[in-house]
Amino acid sequence: MATSKPNPYLIDEENPEWTREDFQNARPAREVLPEIFGKEVADELLNRKPGRPLGSGVKESQTVRFDRDILTAFKASGKGWQTRMNEALREWLKDHPMEHI
Repeated sequence: MATSKPNPYLIDEENPEWTREDFQNARPAREVLPEIFGKEVADELLNRKPGRPLGSGVKESQTVRFDRDILTAFKASGKGWQTRMNEALREWLKDHPMEHI
């Protein structure tokens, strides 16, 4: 048998369900955000393109396999480990020029 009482575990006091009046008084984000954050920040929020930012155009994505211990060592060095790995390979190339490339 269905109950007319709301489930107390599903009630969110800080974010109650909207009423008909709430919907009638609602305004578009384009109107509200400048009032809250200022025009410059609102424009940035509203005009942001989805997805990752464009890269520099000089790097290329490639699938490559490394020994587990090599990856573990670089990853253990923390955030930016891929950049450090790239720099290590660049240093190696300075000492070992590849004439045939």
